[in-house]
Amino acid sequence: MSKVKIVSFRQARSRPKLGPPCWLVILMTENKLSEMDVKRLLDNPSGVARANTAAKLAQQFGRGDFTPAQRQMAEQIFRIMVRDAEVRVRQALSVHLKESGLVPRDVANSLARDVEDVALPILQFSDVLTNEDLIEIVRGQGVEKQKAVARRAHVDSDVAAALVDEGNEDVVVTLVTNQGADISELSLQKVVDRFGDSEAIQGPLVHRAKLPITVAERLVATVSERLRDHLLTHHELPPAVAADLVMQTRERATITLSSQSTEDEVQMLVAQLISNNRLTPSIILRAVCMGDMKFFEYSLAELAGVPVVNARILIHDSGDLGLRGIYTKAMLPLEYYPAARAAIDVAHETQYDGEANDRERYSRRIIELVLTQYGELGIQFEKDDLDYLFLKMSQLPGDRL
Repeated sequence: MSKVKIVSFRQARSRPKLGPPCWLVILMTENKLSEMDVKRLLDNPSGVARANTAAKLAQQFGRGDFTPAQRQMAEQIFRIMVRDAEVRVRQALSVHLKESGLVPRDVANSLARDVEDVALPILQFSDVLTNEDLIEIVRGQGVEKQKAVARRAHVDSDVAAALVDEGNEDVVVTLVTNQGADISELSLQKVVDRFGDSEAIQGPLVHRAKLPITVAERLVATVSERLRDHLLTHHELPPAVAADLVMQTRERATITLSSQSTEDEVQMLVAQLISNNRLTPSIILRAVCMGDMKFFEYSLAELAGVPVVNARILIHDSGDLGLRGIYTKAMLPLEYYPAARAAIDVAHETQYDGEANDRERYSRRIIELVLTQYGELGIQFEKDDLDYLFLKMSQLPGDRL
């Protein structure tokens, strides 16, 4: 059984750096605070001595092997030490208490609001701090403290929202790079609003494990604009060629996002494209010619102002009246109608084969048939759309022999 000895510090009242009178727990066992530790602390009240003692006491406390009474006394000592004039004393506490779940919340908060050398370990690692504590610190403290919060193993969505609202670019880069950060769709939209043009932000965003489709689409559009400017200024490409490449990159990426998304995600994507004037006749035609029927259905439903269930009945009408009616109400270019009609007819006749790259071959078969028939049907493709479809077809695997 450990022997406990209480040593009074009342005699040290004339030593201002030791703080007000207090009680210290001395555990007389191996690797615990010893009488020599106490003597050194009393005889040599320097910052170094107090820091060493603080570190040793915090280590013992963190191991959780104090009795309830000993722990209570240690907590009182910590409350005195967090007011010590020497930074190294407070820093020793922070470093050795950062991962302890037993440290009192008021002690953790005092350390977290201290100077950076003291605060950062606690801010990054301590689970004692609540979301409310962290949000208050994010809103009232500097960049380095915000970055420490952004590096935590888990960042709650409310804390992440505060970091996005309050932090500068470096803080937000730290946050979006952290795969343990729970960042809501609204917060990610704000990130794109504030820093969407930043390459430092774009990379971590793209590489997040899960990115909402609405955010991904906006990011694709933003990157495309930057790519166009770079092409024009660095490679002396004709503007038409650069714009062509940008359009193909953006719209191909958008259609790819759609084809891999759920019904709700496609609906949100289409709504966002409309609100940003990016739901072009070109992208709708490309989608249907690649067999992305969900995107086509939601696009026509939104543009025509009818429920998607109604849109599907009209689009897949075995006659011509249904598709022509909703297509006209959606105010899409009439010259595109024969291509859309052909693509839907081909889709009805084309089945998945269940083999590897099934979806890609399905898209290729539809594109091939549409391109084969477009002249006979009187389809007048825009050159950009025709070139895109030929390019896409060349990139897709052919049918299995």
